Amino acid sequence: MIPLSVLDLAPIAQGSDAAQALRNTLDLARHAERWGYERYWLAEHHGMPGIASAATAVVIGQVAAGTSTIRVGAGGIMLPNHAPLLIAEQFGTLESLYPGRIDLGLGRAPGSDQAVARALRRDPTAAESFPEDVAELLAYFRAAEPGQVVRAVPGAGLDVPVWILGSSLYGAQLAAAFGLPYAFASHFAPRLLSEAVETYRTNFRPSARLTQPYVMLGVNVFAADSDGEAQRLFTSLQQAFVSLRRGHPGPLPPPVDDFDEQLTPMDRLGISEMLACSFVGSPESVQRGIARFVAATGADELMVTSQIFDHAARLRSYEITAQVRERVGRE
Repeated sequence: MIPLSVLDLAPIAQGSDAAQALRNTLDLARHAERWGYERYWLAEHHGMPGIASAATAVVIGQVAAGTSTIRVGAGGIMLPNHAPLLIAEQFGTLESLYPGRIDLGLGRAPGSDQAVARALRRDPTAAESFPEDVAELLAYFRAAEPGQVVRAVPGAGLDVPVWILGSSLYGAQLAAAFGLPYAFASHFAPRLLSEAVETYRTNFRPSARLTQPYVMLGVNVFAADSDGEAQRLFTSLQQAFVSLRRGHPGPLPPPVDDFDEQLTPMDRLGISEMLACSFVGSPESVQRGIARFVAATGADELMVTSQIFDHAARLRSYEITAQVRERVGRE
């Protein structure tokens, strides 16, 4: 049975606010734990009106405190925004508070636009030193050596699993070189999926952290009791995607009827390309889609994200997906 995990962007719905989004995050995490999800990840984004997880480590602490067994982590921390020592201390603290339950996924994108990046005091060339920053961060998690001047406290000597995130071949090559698990963002950037997975597996070098390659793939899942209802729920993400492409990001909109009729040909092409790894429909439809995807990619784990406007419908989607996983496993 393939492990399933949750990627939560803590969506802020139209007419709501960040406080409610974060309450929904904790509620979903508690349900996901009961339904057998492996891990619960939150993503670092800045200046986005529809995303409440900017202070990612803070939200991870909230979720870990409100759950008992599910792994909680970052999917991911945009390392060029931060000093590696700071991240080692933050996640060393989380690991000390919630031992054996914290993950750290690392990306090199800004998680923002250029104006917000400047406000973050981000060096425009920071992404170029991403491999060196990853190496420095990993070193802080090793046991401190005698005479070591700079130490992560907490952090040194703690076993915090580190992942490399990516949507291109760069991340695949880096994860392989470091011998780290790899998470590919196929839920919004599927174009290089097959090539990236092949690159990672072919070039993987075993490390003290991981002896065999391990691939987790992101997928959008909109599951409901009928295909029609699921397709309607999916229009929230489609609307948000179109707004983002047009340079007008905002809160997550409610679903609408006949949304396809409002789209331009370019909108339709963008949706079909960028959201290709989406499984939308009844339990049976989602089951078939996931089974085909796992067979085609050989994924070791799936990271499920469901940008659904109504919280109850979102919970129901994740519940259906957990049930589907059991049937896919039996097949």
